[in-house]
Amino acid sequence: MVRDLLAVYTTIVRAVPELVLILLLYYAGTDLINKALTAIGYQRIDISGLAAGIAVLGFVQGAYSTEVIRGAILAIPQGQIEAARAYGMSPGLMLRRITLPAMLPFAIPGLANLWLIATKDTALLAVVGFYELALATRQAAGVTKAYFTFFVAAGALYLLVSLISNLVIGRVEAWSRRGMPSLKEAP
Repeated sequence: MVRDLLAVYTTIVRAVPELVLILLLYYAGTDLINKALTAIGYQRIDISGLAAGIAVLGFVQGAYSTEVIRGAILAIPQGQIEAARAYGMSPGLMLRRITLPAMLPFAIPGLANLWLIATKDTALLAVVGFYELALATRQAAGVTKAYFTFFVAAGALYLLVSLISNLVIGRVEAWSRRGMPSLKEAP
């Protein structure tokens, strides 16, 4: 039953555009939460754009991340899991010593892509009033009429975040692949 619910969650989130999910979860989600609160005797609450943005991006990225992690776990040679069970490892110990170290090199590239997508998706949160780089750029460009300058600067900032992220992710990936043949040496 839980597996079926999670499959529905990932299918819906992966099929519906992020902008639609942001609008749906922010406006309809806030309405549902407030109706539930008033039904049980509590006051209505005002959900900020930041809180909604974090929740929506977490909700969306969670669906994609589960698929990346599932694929990474399936990439582990089954013999390693069987050997751990044969040695009598508990599930927690097997997770810590076998599953996580073996899946990490397969999961990091996909998770890195999701991180970069999430940083760019923050621009979509301007539609729910979250003041972020794209909204600030649009407002500043509108006031000064220097559209090219402000949008090039915003693009450069997104590029800078991506380049720094790529450096950090590259080091984490190299660390996770230690002891494995390098990708350049592979046939």
